Amino acid sequence: MLTRLIHISRPVLWVNTIGTTVIAMWLMGDLWRWDVFPLLLWVTLPFNLLIYGVNDIFDQATDAQNTRKGGLEGARILGSEVRPIVIGVLLTNVPFVAYFLLTLPPAALAWITAYALIFVFYSAPPLRFKARRYVDSLSNAAYAFPLVFVPLAVGERPIWSAAIGLMAWSVAKHTYDAVQDIDEDRAARIRTTAVHLGARGATVWSAIWWALSSVGFALISWPVALVNLLIAGWLVMSLGRDPIPATARRLYRYSIVFPYVAGSVAGAQVVAAILLGTYP
Repeated sequence: MLTRLIHISRPVLWVNTIGTTVIAMWLMGDLWRWDVFPLLLWVTLPFNLLIYGVNDIFDQATDAQNTRKGGLEGARILGSEVRPIVIGVLLTNVPFVAYFLLTLPPAALAWITAYALIFVFYSAPPLRFKARRYVDSLSNAAYAFPLVFVPLAVGERPIWSAAIGLMAWSVAKHTYDAVQDIDEDRAARIRTTAVHLGARGATVWSAIWWALSSVGFALISWPVALVNLLIAGWLVMSLGRDPIPATARRLYRYSIVFPYVAGSVAGAQVVAAILLGTYP
């Protein structure tokens, strides 16, 4: 069952939560801080099981028709698995919630609460953000919230240009990745931003938000901003040449790699700064 729960938590996408938490620590000027460790541990299996477990529970009907589901890109659960998922979510998350309530300042708790609730109600009724055009895309800005609540949790100030840049990046990537599911979402009468705008319109929408993200990143690191522009530009142009769900599905593997590459560039800069004696 543990193996199954790990699969449901989509380990290939953990980079979106672990990566932002680590980068938040780096932006504070530290390669490692033990006071960040509880947060870092929480954003592995517990938090990802929370957001993707809830998603799978409420998307059983559409997932059954989606050929992407059932592999690394997402589980296809049975009705009998709902109870074990709920138990798994509670067992892995409640201890962290209790610890955070006892140890973290109110400002950090507020952002952590928003982080969790936005992702839960992305899939869960009655709000179900994923079925609301534009709200589905904008709600994914929450992926950047660790850049805010991690420094607040340890008494530091967030670097807002980085946080806002990553918020914009997350909005872009969500809609770009949703293009591949336009046919399934339309058949299920789910009015996503991608369904509303169509493949071509969604490509333009993503391009605008990725361009805005590069502005925020440039204020922190021009190499990261440049890499972001290059990869985003290639993804946008590739889909723009043939804006249909099949093209987006083919490009999705490269979209998954996107944060790994950008994160590696940021990491390489940190290592170089250490070698040159200029870090932090």
